[in-house]
Amino acid sequence: MRLNRNVAAFIRTARVAHLATADAAGQPLVIPICFAFDGKEFLSAIDEKPKRTTKLKRLRNIAENPKVSLIVDHYDENWQRLAYVLIRGTAKILLRGKRHQRGVELLRRKYFQYRRMAIDERPMIVITPNQFKSWGDL
Repeated sequence: MRLNRNVAAFIRTARVAHLATADAAGQPLVIPICFAFDGKEFLSAIDEKPKRTTKLKRLRNIAENPKVSLIVDHYDENWQRLAYVLIRGTAKILLRGKRHQRGVELLRRKYFQYRRMAIDERPMIVITPNQFKSWGDL
């Protein structure tokens, strides 16, 4: 899927996105995530920030229902500058392998905080997009 240059640049420079998942019953969950985009897939590590449990709802949801949405947006008080990209796709959980390692490399390059975390030993969410919709001042 070929992206417009402005859309690709908007996505790559964003620091946070919001991941929407749903369980088998359709109950939605939306959470902020750090991510990397390699031009084909979105990658997001389950990092070491404090969490109440390691059995995260987002991972359970993806196991039950791999259809996800991701929103990368920009808000500004000047509403002429508002923008977003909505991505729909399919998610998988990786525990190891070349794609997992590639995600670790990209995430550590983008976020210095990950350089000290053992994200190479933790699950990685990989989202393969099947639709992009953009709006606003990209």
